[in-house]
Amino acid sequence: MSHCIRPLTVALSLALACSVVQAKPAKPAAKPAPAPAASADFELAHNLGEVGEERLQAIVDRFNKESGSALKLVRLEKGDKPAALNLMRRYDMSDVLSQPKNFVPMHDMMAKAGQPLNLGELSGDLKAGVVDAKGRLVALPVLYSTPVLFYNKNAFRKAKLNPDQPPKTWFEMQGMLDKLQDAGYACPYTSSWPVWVHVDNVSAVSGVPAANDKGQLTFNGLPQVKHLAMMATWSKANYFKLFGRRNEASARFNEGECAMITTDSREHVDFRDAKGVELGVAPLPYHDDVYGGRQSSLADGASLWVGAGHAAAHYKQAAKFVSFMLSPEMQIEMVRVYGGLPLTSAARMAARSKLLQDGDKTLEVAYASLNGNGNKPAMRVANIDAVRIVANEELEAVWADKKPAKAALDTSVSRGNALLAAKPLLKKSQPF
Repeated sequence: MSHCIRPLTVALSLALACSVVQAKPAKPAAKPAPAPAASADFELAHNLGEVGEERLQAIVDRFNKESGSALKLVRLEKGDKPAALNLMRRYDMSDVLSQPKNFVPMHDMMAKAGQPLNLGELSGDLKAGVVDAKGRLVALPVLYSTPVLFYNKNAFRKAKLNPDQPPKTWFEMQGMLDKLQDAGYACPYTSSWPVWVHVDNVSAVSGVPAANDKGQLTFNGLPQVKHLAMMATWSKANYFKLFGRRNEASARFNEGECAMITTDSREHVDFRDAKGVELGVAPLPYHDDVYGGRQSSLADGASLWVGAGHAAAHYKQAAKFVSFMLSPEMQIEMVRVYGGLPLTSAARMAARSKLLQDGDKTLEVAYASLNGNGNKPAMRVANIDAVRIVANEELEAVWADKKPAKAALDTSVSRGNALLAAKPLLKKSQPF
């Protein structure tokens, strides 16, 4: 009997206890905790060098100050998940093309963020890889440029050459290199970005693109073979010196060691204050025996891409940054600081009127070289890591007198097309 009563007794006790508690004055209900908000910081990832990072940080600081935002500059390492904004250089494009799910089109991000994006005036020079089939912007070509010939006017004077008459053709340039060598220059000519300059752009300027519309490599034709063979003779004669696969040669020109260099037009901002160098600039030379004469060079460089999977608040801030970059003031600043090509006709005119007062003719030379058509072909050899590596290997074999030009280019094209067949996404100019 006692065992049956005990549970009832316990239950009554609990009920009484609860009634006592309820009888006490109730405390105000605590406010529900706010839902966790997206981090105030949003990121712009990049892999620029030390100087480039300093320049970009200054732009980010200005944006944060003017907009009240908290954009943070971070390093973009191989294999990292893309940040909300990503500055991708020419040599990073394989990462974008091979992983399209990691990125979203810029026009889509801007529309969702309520920021108008009217780039109807975007120059045709700058559309390669950043517009889709409908002409919509998928990335912002913030630091595009085109290869030109920079030369040291002081070196020309020393060699008894007219400093105001740079070579127009490769053949004309050969005679000048001989005189520069006689004047004591151990490095008459060098080149940065050899694949970009001597494959993509020499092909384009010669009217025989390095790739066709189907995404197949075709840079083993007669004009390319003749050019590479000519460069081989220059290398044997010590007219031409190769210092690396990227922009290693630029330092040699900047220091006055080399008299001429072919490299991106944007590098004029690095060369203009070089000691002992009076900077001259001319369009990339051409071969005057090719059918149709000189054609347009190509524009390419660093572009701003939107990473997928980020908070809506971050995309709104990212859209503000894009609009900030497109302002006429910032377009001129980007030209002044980085040397890139202005994006719109209005920005181009403003940059001309402001910057040409300093006597810098690089922009004019770049525009003349592009001739409004620097976006074809859309696929570039230099933009695809695996193919560029193969091309560099073969170019170096020729210039080291280890392989004939024809055999080297045939091998480059064969190996490159095999790589593209295995990874067809890389044939696209952009991922969407």
